[in-house]
Amino acid sequence: MSRIGKLPVTVPAGVEVSVKDNQIHVKGTLGALALTLNALVKVENKAGTLTFVPVNESREANAMSGTMRQLVNNMVNGVSKGFEKKLTLLGVGYKAQAQGAKLNLTVGYSHPVLMDMPAGIKVETPTPTEILIKGSDRQRVGQIASEVRAVRPPEPYKGKGIRYADEKVVIKETKKK
Repeated sequence: MSRIGKLPVTVPAGVEVSVKDNQIHVKGTLGALALTLNALVKVENKAGTLTFVPVNESREANAMSGTMRQLVNNMVNGVSKGFEKKLTLLGVGYKAQAQGAKLNLTVGYSHPVLMDMPAGIKVETPTPTEILIKGSDRQRVGQIASEVRAVRPPEPYKGKGIRYADEKVVIKETKKK
């Protein structure tokens, strides 16, 4: 059995988990998430802990038990604590402004780039060169952060652009005569 799949998911106080009709619903203070269960995995809810057991001994069922366990664990953490991605802007004149559910980026183009944030995603700009993307769904937070980064990814010669806060950009050496 998968090592990750063997670990139970503990449900903290204030989070409700219900399994019915081939779906698992997780509800907490930061929102509600749902996930369709896989037929190869059986989910058991006992006294605030969730266990994931493969239906048979196949390799696919074993792998899917670990995958389902981690997806549900991310859902539980998301509705209780939430997830966030931090982006930084490097470049002369590069700045970002959060205007409600919109993000206004000035990153060296002839026009500002306006991005609409979907429901459930909050964007903040503590400083003009920092962007915080927050939400309860880990996959959506990462996807939106990736889309914001794709507006102006870091270039390899000066390092200008939008990058993740923990990203290391390897600077190339310029061509010599």
